[in-house]
Amino acid sequence: MKSNILTIMKKELARFFGDKRLVLTTLVIPGLMIYLIYSLMGSGMMSAFAPSEDQIYNVLVTSPSEEFVAAADQLKLEITEADIGDIDSIKQKLRNGEIDLYVVFPEDFDQSIASIRVGEAPDEPLELEMYYSSTEVNSSAAADIVFSYLDGLEESLSNLFNINSGSAQYDVATDEDATGMLFSMLIPMLLIMFLFSGCMAVAPESIAGEKERGTIAALLVTPLKRGDLAIGKILALSIIALLSGASSFVGTLLSLPKLMGGDMVELAGIDAGVYGVTEYLTLLVVMLTTVLVIVAIISIISAYSNSVKEATTYITPLMIVVMLVGLTSMFGNGAPTNPVLYLIPIYNSVQCMNGVFSFSGSLINTVITSVANIAYTAILVVVLKKMFDSEKIMFSK
Repeated sequence: MKSNILTIMKKELARFFGDKRLVLTTLVIPGLMIYLIYSLMGSGMMSAFAPSEDQIYNVLVTSPSEEFVAAADQLKLEITEADIGDIDSIKQKLRNGEIDLYVVFPEDFDQSIASIRVGEAPDEPLELEMYYSSTEVNSSAAADIVFSYLDGLEESLSNLFNINSGSAQYDVATDEDATGMLFSMLIPMLLIMFLFSGCMAVAPESIAGEKERGTIAALLVTPLKRGDLAIGKILALSIIALLSGASSFVGTLLSLPKLMGGDMVELAGIDAGVYGVTEYLTLLVVMLTTVLVIVAIISIISAYSNSVKEATTYITPLMIVVMLVGLTSMFGNGAPTNPVLYLIPIYNSVQCMNGVFSFSGSLINTVITSVANIAYTAILVVVLKKMFDSEKIMFSK
């Protein structure tokens, strides 16, 4: 029995790895394309939503404050003084990007500031007006810069109390917590999609493709046990699908800093190095047992289909369901603790991955998930064997 299973596995693996184009499109290109696309997306978003570091902002000012003018170089502002004119015309210039900001100071702004510094508060608060366009990157950035400056100036004038102004670390969240929060929301969803895509790329061709070409008939008429054929195909296809999913996963991890923006990742304390050998081994076990279930399901659908195209059509709705299940990792606070939930196929794998990345998983739930997935695979292997035994299914046109 073992030799028959190994023979089938070797045949499937030799068929796959013997086709360089298939290896390239299944193992290499997915990870490479994800890395390139996510990296370009990150660069595009950074250029679309963040100005360049050496950007000088054009600011139109009415009744400019001397303190504001003195700080202009430090704030990277190029100030142009203007009388109050047609406000609609100025707004149009902001929309067109001709200017980045329009600030209107009270005429007695500097005198009022001087009075406040000697303890004489004005009768009424000073009113400043600041016009900008939130849809223009430079305008929005200029508004943030000027607002921060004016907010700091106001705080220096009426500094009643300070909040967290010391040198202590007030945010008690560690890099491990920050990484766990992000990865547990994002990575399980991506991983389950990558694994399913990898299975979908190889399983239909192996069974529905052989039915379509008529080559599976040669295997079915041999003394080979149909159960051995089912097990051999599922194991071989699982290895290939796991490699394909791993390629996409690596591409995602490498592109994640560029997708989020390198500075943002550093400031947020995101570091994949917080995960140790235990977490990666647990993840590997969950991924492997998950792939077994997915390959077995897709193999059954492929055995029922008469062509690769037909199999792909039947599998597509299942892919949508799997994607929706993957989204569950983005809700809740870590992995659920109820062991019964880990008997639900696919969902149990997503939540186990969630637990691994959020450091909230348990060994018991991981074991339940792995055993349940293997049990489901065994049941599906029996179903696939029954389908291989049925001439009506395997030789239908």
